[in-house]
Amino acid sequence: MTSRSNSNFSNGNSLRAAWRGGAAVVALIVLTACGSGSGPGVQEIPPADAPDVSNYTGPAPSTADVQNFKLAVWDNLVPNNRCGSCHNQSQSPRFVRADDINMAYEVMNPLADLSDPAQSSIVAKVRSGHNCWLSDADACGDILVSYIENWAGNTLGGGSRAVPLTAPVLRDPGDSKNFPVSPGAFASTVYPVLDTYCSNCHSEAAAVPQQPLFASADVAAAYDAARTKIDLDTPSSSRFVVRLASEFHNCWSNCALDAAEMDAAITAFANGISATEIDGDLVTSKALTMLDGIIASSGGRIENNVVALYEFKTGSGNVAFDTSGVEPALNLTLSGDTTWVGGYGISMTSGKAQGSTAASAKLQQQLSATNEYSIEAWVVPGNVTQDGPARIVTYSGGTDDRNLMLGQTLYDYDLLNRSDVTGADGEPRLSTPSDEEVLQATLQHVVATFDPTNGRQIFVNGELRSGTDPAGGGLLADWNDTYALAIGSEVDNDNRWAGTMRLLAIHSRTLTPEQIMTNYDAGVGEKFFLLFNVSDHVGTPDAYIVFVVSQFDSYGYLFDAPFFTVLGDGTIADFDMRGIRIGVNGRELVTGQAYANLDESVTGAAVAASDGQLALSRLGTVVAVEKGAELDEFFLTFEQLGASTNVFIEATPPPPADPVDTERGPDIGIRDFAEIDASMSAITGIPRTNAAVRATFEAVHQAMPVNTNLEGFISSQQMAVTQLSISYCNELLEDTGARSSFFPGMDFDADVSIAFADTGALLDPLITRGIGVVSSQPDAALVRAELDALITTLTNCGGSCEADRTVRVAKAACAAVLGSAAMMLQ
Repeated sequence: MTSRSNSNFSNGNSLRAAWRGGAAVVALIVLTACGSGSGPGVQEIPPADAPDVSNYTGPAPSTADVQNFKLAVWDNLVPNNRCGSCHNQSQSPRFVRADDINMAYEVMNPLADLSDPAQSSIVAKVRSGHNCWLSDADACGDILVSYIENWAGNTLGGGSRAVPLTAPVLRDPGDSKNFPVSPGAFASTVYPVLDTYCSNCHSEAAAVPQQPLFASADVAAAYDAARTKIDLDTPSSSRFVVRLASEFHNCWSNCALDAAEMDAAITAFANGISATEIDGDLVTSKALTMLDGIIASSGGRIENNVVALYEFKTGSGNVAFDTSGVEPALNLTLSGDTTWVGGYGISMTSGKAQGSTAASAKLQQQLSATNEYSIEAWVVPGNVTQDGPARIVTYSGGTDDRNLMLGQTLYDYDLLNRSDVTGADGEPRLSTPSDEEVLQATLQHVVATFDPTNGRQIFVNGELRSGTDPAGGGLLADWNDTYALAIGSEVDNDNRWAGTMRLLAIHSRTLTPEQIMTNYDAGVGEKFFLLFNVSDHVGTPDAYIVFVVSQFDSYGYLFDAPFFTVLGDGTIADFDMRGIRIGVNGRELVTGQAYANLDESVTGAAVAASDGQLALSRLGTVVAVEKGAELDEFFLTFEQLGASTNVFIEATPPPPADPVDTERGPDIGIRDFAEIDASMSAITGIPRTNAAVRATFEAVHQAMPVNTNLEGFISSQQMAVTQLSISYCNELLEDTGARSSFFPGMDFDADVSIAFADTGALLDPLITRGIGVVSSQPDAALVRAELDALITTLTNCGGSCEADRTVRVAKAACAAVLGSAAMMLQ
């Protein structure tokens, strides 16, 4: 099985050693011959009128591996807008020469690392900006990695390839300047410059606010947003300075002078901060930054049949690149309130990312050809009150015409799919069960699949969470190739979705449950293996505690799954390890210490029994971003590590503040919209899935209570509750079987004068089931008196009551009970 990245680790030599050597170095140097060298920035692609060498007429591939190379790499790189206009038979290295595919194969081998495609020298060259065909060199590099991975998958037999662990450069934790808690010094040095020159964009008061809001009118908020843009140790390296000096971003006069003004302000701020000295009593590991780690890519994902892939790595600009390598590239243009998220992702509140109809047509072609698909996304819904459904992913022509749509309705994920057994809108929808509240406002892995046998299915965090598809299977032959793919909104800007998208992959095949679980376990985002050297304390050379670390979002790092390993073949001395804590920038963190209770005896036998990597914990923890991924320096401390010990003393907590004397809140509350719906269903026996009831609920639930605070209940909410109670009672009283069961002594066919001669047949069941007899409920006699008065009024029709008046009066009495405070209060 082919996968784009690696989930296993290896500290031995890998296949890449066989590919590398002097030839690779020479080839990498020769690569500079085409284009303008390896200078900064993205270089221009060759002229569009370069010779076309895409029609291969040379000798046939001599082996199956040469054929795999041709299909996966050569065919994709030979066009003139890739590498074909330079690296053909006339210019070295000739890896896309068109006269002999076997010779091109020989040239490419030293340039491509099949065991670890991301480390290929040709990928490094493209990432440096050499003839990238997009505006982002890293996006070109990612696409090239996908080509080599496809070649490697066929050549090496697929499966997850190992990430070799290599020793980092060793250094001790250093003294570091840290941001003060209070923004006072920032407010008097850096903030005036930002407020004066940047508030027209980077402030909530701007006409079109641009994140991050480091020029906010709220100085504390501006300080929080600005810290990752400031380098306290080297002010001239601060992002604020670089943006002005090198990227000429919105200079207000002369860019060099503006950069100097910003540099001076940051220097003044930094000079007022003393470096934090490492506590000499701490037992520490060596130190690392994120950039010292080994890139873990996306960790063993299954992407054999991906036709569109968005990893959102770019981090700036208005384009999310399709890095699947399947042409045409379905790049998405960002618009509206859409911002990039640290650690890969985009966040939307009222924004959209949309592709062109021409490029989107490849989805119609690819998915209708296989008649199946999987939509895989890592998402963080912004809240659980969105409706419409709100469009998470849609391939559509408008609000009522679509090929497919993955959406959100409150706590539910919805999947609509157009086939030969549905309408043009893809209804009826498949949803996760409302009462299970599957969708939550947290990071979730969602996979929506379709195939002719099972129809649609929805998996959340690796588990199947949908029932049987109400539409069944069907065929995708009716799909429209003029629709467009969009994220976060309908293509006509309706039904917007608020949330964060961390990854989106569209597969032309249905992922199996096992493959879905594999991709869920792989996680999401940019990951690094940080190898903290502890050899000084444990008596074993090249001994490391390894964490999988990722930038969780713009504000935090995720430390996960630590294990102990030794690089090389040295003998492991037994030692004890207790109380691991994470340190950042010269000090132990106050929060996020999930490993403080760890107590482990490490032996050579235990390490050998675990294939060289002894797992220490299954826990993960999030720690705050302070200076940014490039600058934050991490290290580990220990209460005991081998013979080294340090007594950890918990900080004395500050005394609790005097309690605020507030008015006592009510002892009772109200039911929210979901509880109201469930209660009415339980009282009447009418299921929540009843079509008429469901339609009413969809229409009024946004006007119903969303929290249980009694003091927040308003008249418009009561009207919505009343409408829903009428719908339930209407369905109860119109169903002759249901009403006979609920009101066994009531004759609904009789005239009102006879039917209500004794109201007990109607009121006794209503009061018993709708109000009950507990002491905290309304007095049953008083309720009965009110209902009797209502019935008397409604049956007073002067002897000329219509035939169905008995049923209509019963509905009114039912709704009065069902929508009353007796049901609402809790």
